[in-house]
Amino acid sequence: MDLLTPAQITGALVERPLWKQVGDTIQRTYAFVDFVTGIEFVRAVAAIAEEVQHHPDIDIRWNQVTLTLSTHDSGGLTALDFEVAGRCDVQAAGRVRVGTD
Repeated sequence: MDLLTPAQITGALVERPLWKQVGDTIQRTYAFVDFVTGIEFVRAVAAIAEEVQHHPDIDIRWNQVTLTLSTHDSGGLTALDFEVAGRCDVQAAGRVRVGTD
């Protein structure tokens, strides 16, 4: 996959305002009402990752789940990272704790 240019990354982040760029990655932390809800979200993310064969780094801290995306084979950010980010946001809708993001 082709790496995105800085301008393309900026534009993609406008569409994903709760994600932030951290070096050659994008990252978002989701907060849930409890641990079990966070794990249910992680299971949904795992299904997406397997479907598209693009796996985020996942950090679980009780009711918070942080996802970090980068296309390691390409050495940075690609359109696939933002596609997966969007699909994860859809899975989080209705599950995230109100007022946390």
